[in-house]
Amino acid sequence: MSENLHPRADELDDLSAFEFVALMHAEDVGAVNAIAAVLDEVARAVEAVAERVGSGGRLHYFGAGTSGLIAALDAAECPATFGVAGDRVRAHSVEDAQEDDRALGLDTAHRAGLGPRDVAVGISASGRTAFVLGALERAAVDRALRIAITCKPGSPLGRAADIAIEVDKGPEVIAGSTRLKAGTIQKVILNMLSTAVFTRLAHTHRGRMVGVVASNEKQRGRAAGVVADLGGASHEEAVSALEAAGGNVKVAIVMLRRGLNADEARTRLEAGGGDLKVVLEEVRRP
Repeated sequence: MSENLHPRADELDDLSAFEFVALMHAEDVGAVNAIAAVLDEVARAVEAVAERVGSGGRLHYFGAGTSGLIAALDAAECPATFGVAGDRVRAHSVEDAQEDDRALGLDTAHRAGLGPRDVAVGISASGRTAFVLGALERAAVDRALRIAITCKPGSPLGRAADIAIEVDKGPEVIAGSTRLKAGTIQKVILNMLSTAVFTRLAHTHRGRMVGVVASNEKQRGRAAGVVADLGGASHEEAVSALEAAGGNVKVAIVMLRRGLNADEARTRLEAGGGDLKVVLEEVRRP
């Protein structure tokens, strides 16, 4: 548990700044390495989530305190990174003071309108946060897929889930501080989950952010670079294609690679299920 004392707890106050951060670094590395033991479960979750989200379902995160904030961060990044609709990945989080409210978790999940194609991911370092347990309880009623991410193997949350991803991270440098190794583990696993899911659903292509939403100068530059790279064009041609495509990176790439106008490229993409690999492979066929 996070409340367990670290073996070097009594000497922490006497460490130099370098010794302290070196210890923290070593603990973080060990925590991330511990994820290797649960990669099978992470992969199972990716496959199951991709199947449901690919058929129109939504991905819902439920967490309290630090876990909720980490969930909100991952959900907030998905639209800009992958070009998915804002409601495709949603985070339902509450403050620490509300984490003991199981009824609130039940109500929050009920109001989320979960269905059989949806996924409910409960995130809790201890695996016993009442709000999250309540949310997964309601998810079971709605027949949503339930996934648990915890740092306590054999936890109540893990037992309540269809797929349990539980990492034994060991004690925190500061006992009870779940924003440390527990938070790092949760962030890494959510990175894996959302990135692998949307890669499998063709929102990326060959490691490029082809779903990127060009909402600022940095993103516009990134989008143009991706279009030039995958479209086999100059920067100027990429910018022009992007403008004609209304900022849609995939459409711009197909325009350049297939010599099509925006409407034709969009139609071709729709016929290929939005998968650039499917559309661009056609170029190589005799």
